[in-house]
Amino acid sequence: MERRKDQLGRDAHSEMLKKERRANSAWNMLKRNKTAMFGLGIVCIMLFMVAGANFLAPYDPNALKLGSTYLKPFSAGHILGTDEFGRDLLSRIIYGSRISILVAIGATFIGGLIGVLLGLVSGYMGGVIDSIVMRIMDGMLAFPFVLLSIILMTILGTGVFNVILAIGIANIPSFARIVRGQVLIVKNEEYCNAVRVIGASGPRLLFSHILPNALSPIIVYATLNVAGAIISEAALSFLGLGITPPTASWGNILRAGKDSLNTAPHIATISGIFILLTVLGFNLLGDGIRDVLDPKMKK
Repeated sequence: MERRKDQLGRDAHSEMLKKERRANSAWNMLKRNKTAMFGLGIVCIMLFMVAGANFLAPYDPNALKLGSTYLKPFSAGHILGTDEFGRDLLSRIIYGSRISILVAIGATFIGGLIGVLLGLVSGYMGGVIDSIVMRIMDGMLAFPFVLLSIILMTILGTGVFNVILAIGIANIPSFARIVRGQVLIVKNEEYCNAVRVIGASGPRLLFSHILPNALSPIIVYATLNVAGAIISEAALSFLGLGITPPTASWGNILRAGKDSLNTAPHIATISGIFILLTVLGFNLLGDGIRDVLDPKMKK
């Protein structure tokens, strides 16, 4: 009888531990953050627009209809109105989401990939290599982000891939500095010293032990950086250096709308609202992920 009670007590304790682990899992903690879930909802809607642009857009985004220029929102057949060439604004916004968000994600991936590698090598090797890499990063950071992107676009030329490359290169220093700082902390931990003692190679130590323990700030910064990259793409396109017409992006729709603010303010306003909502969504989601992954926030 006593043995059975002990077994029941152990089972109850085990079940309680499982419930506690589930409650403290990253997803469950994120679900309890209402602002993060609101941001995730916005991001999911925008990604749905990106994936389903071909089915969601009611018209060809580049189809000209010169007899229906500057129609106001909720005009017959055009929920968001039309632009200066009679193109359906809703269709251009939907297809523009595909360009703007994919450019932002692609630029973040390129900047993150190169920046993480440079930060890992710089922080792990130290000495002369660290000094050289960080001085190059400091030189790049000396330029304002948009100015550096403009210089790179002037060198590379216009086009979707060049926009991704320019914004991605401009993002490298920030990723490299964040990763370097984490590596300097993690590489001196006891488990890293133990791995060195058993004879693990440098690359194995870097990619199997140091990098996994430095991922949290990288994930948080990457999420927040997507929002910044969306603004950068919009800024470059607004200046005429990014995505060139007739390809739709939120930035060049905004640029087209600035010339008709008095007669058709809805063009610039609607594209600006979509930029605002998407940036807000990624920022809220990034803040929520930061709260979940930050050990100081865990109770």
